[in-house]
Amino acid sequence: MFNCFEDVKDVEECFEGLRLDQVAARMWPEFSREQIKGWLQLGCIQLNGQSSKPSIRVHQGDQIEIDVVMEDRTHAEPEPMALKIVHEDMHILVIDKPAGLVVHPGAGHWSGTLVNGLVHLDPALAALPRAGLVHRLDKDTSGLLVVARTAQAQESLINQLKLRSVRRHYKAIALGCVPIRGEVDAPIGRHPRDRVRMAVVSQGKPALTYYQRLAFANSCSLLDVQLATGRTHQIRVHMAHAGYPLLADPVYAPVMNEMHQAYQAQLLMKRQALHAWQLGLIHPCSGQAMVWQAELPRDFHDAACCLFGDIF
Repeated sequence: MFNCFEDVKDVEECFEGLRLDQVAARMWPEFSREQIKGWLQLGCIQLNGQSSKPSIRVHQGDQIEIDVVMEDRTHAEPEPMALKIVHEDMHILVIDKPAGLVVHPGAGHWSGTLVNGLVHLDPALAALPRAGLVHRLDKDTSGLLVVARTAQAQESLINQLKLRSVRRHYKAIALGCVPIRGEVDAPIGRHPRDRVRMAVVSQGKPALTYYQRLAFANSCSLLDVQLATGRTHQIRVHMAHAGYPLLADPVYAPVMNEMHQAYQAQLLMKRQALHAWQLGLIHPCSGQAMVWQAELPRDFHDAACCLFGDIF
């Protein structure tokens, strides 16, 4: 069976000045060097949006994009890991990912990722691309992820995501008084000057985020946010673009001084205040509508209580 693989990564400092083919092979270790070489020749791997020679030297902040049709298989070393499983059957797994856990192996994170833990938990997942994952969370975003255990389940979940029928709700704490409800409909792509950031750009991919304010206090808003699309850093970028960056976001929020009303809450959080708390989808085998929820992690709960009182 064959499938489409699409991914975009930024070149980190450790790869400065190396050849494109060398860097691509290290950034996607699940593929062989022969695969990388062939895809470069076919133009399936691009540097900053352009087909390039394998020998070209790359620089920190460059963007490498891969878009190929490949034989389905995940190449990652199995590693024992204490995963919090919310749901498990023959077709899918639902995982409550803690903050700090990287989802996919990549530059700087060759081991200790969720994928490594998944192929240890279920070795059959190595036969699927991305070990059955169909969406992802940022390293420091906590919450629910669904994992397909069969090719048929993965295809079903991918189609549901394309149709925007998967319901992904997040709890977030944003700076400022966010309107009671609204949406941000703005394309997202790489920042034109800072390649390690995402931004709202006219040439970006369509992105749509819905939000609802649940509480407001101490110059912060507690939000329920729903994703219609799933772009990199989407909620973080969209809320910052709207003028309401997430509390403690190290990339998109301004530096907060001790006089800010939310300063103590930020000390408790130490990461972007974002948690994927609810996931709803149609079971790929039974056709049943299913919904799962994940409790707020301790840091988010404590920061929210600090700002809004014991509302939980």
